[in-house]
Amino acid sequence: MTKIVMTVDDAATMRKMVGFTLRGGGYDVLEACDGNDALAQLAQRRVDLVITDVNMPGMNGIDLVRHLRALPHLRTTPILLLTTESDAEAKNRARQAGATGWIVKPFVPGQLLAAVARVVQSPVAPVA
Repeated sequence: MTKIVMTVDDAATMRKMVGFTLRGGGYDVLEACDGNDALAQLAQRRVDLVITDVNMPGMNGIDLVRHLRALPHLRTTPILLLTTESDAEAKNRARQAGATGWIVKPFVPGQLLAAVARVVQSPVAPVA
């Protein structure tokens, strides 16, 4: 069964690059343009992984993680933050919100696929 990954980023180009990489790795991909769009799409839908940017208008990625963790059907779904931020304090806030891991942009396609494979197969194993 093909795994479903949602990518959340306000930059269409980034959503396309991440989607292209994931589809090339055999994943089905859903896209959301911001946190509110992601919440609307995921209100009643299950996915195997969410990859979100941190800095977005309306609802940032860390707030999105908190909202997703409040939904019973997504409470244990892995969530990776893909962002230009590398600040230790931001990473700490993300972990406290319930994020599974953190990947810094620009990403290397092979590293992204490896991180996705790790968390989709073993959602309890955090990614650095």
